[in-house]
Amino acid sequence: MAFDPVFSDDGDSAAAAASRGRSICPHGCGRPSRVCLCPHLPPSPIPTSTTVVILHHPHALRRNPLSTLPLLERSLSNLHLLSGRRLLPSSTTLLPPPSPNAVLLLYPSPGAADLASWCRSTPPSARASPTLLLLDGTWRQAKEMHAASLPFLSSLGVIPVALPVDSGVDGDSMFESELVVKKEPHKGCMSTMEAVARALRLLEPEGKGEEIEEAMLGVLRAMVAFQAEHLQNRTVKPRVKMRKKKELKREDQHSNARLM
Repeated sequence: MAFDPVFSDDGDSAAAAASRGRSICPHGCGRPSRVCLCPHLPPSPIPTSTTVVILHHPHALRRNPLSTLPLLERSLSNLHLLSGRRLLPSSTTLLPPPSPNAVLLLYPSPGAADLASWCRSTPPSARASPTLLLLDGTWRQAKEMHAASLPFLSSLGVIPVALPVDSGVDGDSMFESELVVKKEPHKGCMSTMEAVARALRLLEPEGKGEEIEEAMLGVLRAMVAFQAEHLQNRTVKPRVKMRKKKELKREDQHSNARLM
């Protein structure tokens, strides 16, 4: 799904790290060498019968050093990243007009069907080789991207779906607290990589889906562990309290009154 960026030293982007003279992993994960995730990535991108298409906000990679999109790109072979603020007919040929293959929009809209329930109620022939579409950005960006893309999505006959949320589960992730990349704004939020992993578990053939999910979550767990270790050892300076102009003006008036 979408999540707000959190900036940290060890989670920084490759470009920022390179500009500071840090050693960047030469094997392709693009992260600083000391937090390289290559040993945790699949030896080669995993093939899937599901085509995963992610429309990501233009700022999602440049301004979000904790974006999981680069890891997703290294993990799945049938993954396509599109940069933009909305989907248009000219955006991509990956989203065909209405066809026997389902196009699913994984987005927590009010009318979205539970993905697990949809899989159970849909015949195997009608859910074979689906296209899974996601929006990636901050929650505000994703909401704007969804609204702007609705005319095109409606013309495709897209099926809105969402992952089940168990409000009784502890932790900021609705599945595992150890997968939390950052503090999320709502219960049940998750990173885009976790959302794709959970969806593929349901959409891929029985047995294969579980293997794909576990391989992807192993990468995410390693990333979160690096981030948690960094934050644990980091000394955070107290944040300077911002004062409003009205407060400063009242203090000046009070000070001037005492001087008179």
